[in-house]
Amino acid sequence: MATSWQRGVCLLLPIFVSWVNTKSSPLPLVINTWPFTNATEKAWEVMSEGSGKALDAVVAGCGQCQTQQCDGTVGYGGSPDETGETTLDAMIMNGDTFEVGSVGDLRRVKDAIGVARAVMDYTQHTLLAGEAATRFAVDMGFKEESLSTNSSVQMWKGWKSGHCQPNYRKNVSPDPKTHCGPYKPSSNVEERQRASDRVGRDNHDTIGMVVVDINSRVMAGTTTNGMNHKVPGRIGDSPIVGAGAYASSGVGGAAATGDGDIMMRFLPAFHAVTLLGQGLTVTKAAQVAMAPIAKAYPTFSGAVVVADAKGNFGAACHGLQGGFHYSVATPQIGQVKVYVVDCT
Repeated sequence: MATSWQRGVCLLLPIFVSWVNTKSSPLPLVINTWPFTNATEKAWEVMSEGSGKALDAVVAGCGQCQTQQCDGTVGYGGSPDETGETTLDAMIMNGDTFEVGSVGDLRRVKDAIGVARAVMDYTQHTLLAGEAATRFAVDMGFKEESLSTNSSVQMWKGWKSGHCQPNYRKNVSPDPKTHCGPYKPSSNVEERQRASDRVGRDNHDTIGMVVVDINSRVMAGTTTNGMNHKVPGRIGDSPIVGAGAYASSGVGGAAATGDGDIMMRFLPAFHAVTLLGQGLTVTKAAQVAMAPIAKAYPTFSGAVVVADAKGNFGAACHGLQGGFHYSVATPQIGQVKVYVVDCT
């Protein structure tokens, strides 16, 4: 479990020698959702190895969070579904070529971001899901193993003993607000709009990362174990291109986190990058991208980080108490630094 961000400690990093005399430029840049400074640091270290490493930096940074189970919502051992199984979603995007590799509902393979990279590198597809994604991963050399831990098992047992709450079923019998399944469709479908009031920070976090190199090449990625106690088979926004993340070299990139079932309906990452291309600042692009989601679902919680190809960065959020914290590394900062933005 990551601890550096919990202590709020900024991890000092060396400024790369080749950039000492060009500190007026904020490039290269690593930015990611939440104060997962361990992931930011790892990506920054890979960037120091030389040019052409932006895509590798995304894999390394997101992979660090998977290994250290950031916040319990990334990687193995967290967010069990209704059956108690932990499954993973991840995505990576190359802003040069617009290639995307993603996996959803990945089972029994820990390195979700690595498998997503394999989808991009070794297939002409964009998204693989479920058991078939696991078979692909094993064929590509990834290890098949349980994603459960004592913590995730206890989490699931506590959920079962608490009448299966929170619960994301609707219009079924018995009443999912007070009972566990199995469920059957109710005779009347009455609830048409899903509220977000059962989604909090402790059950939906994602690490979304954007990396911009010295040549304004932009790469982005996400990885998560999804929503706690989700309906089996559920895939959130993280592996959906334009929802979880988006990258366009020479323009910028964005990554989102929050209530994925709501956010994927609005493609906030794609929206934000499109706005950058229209000349909006990073902060304004983030705010405008979030606005229609907040208008349609006032109780939802989520955020988006945005970086342009010049190395400017910003964020916007809605419904998160205490604001939204995110992590950044640039030559000018000279360290991994946590920023906070107030939410609407």
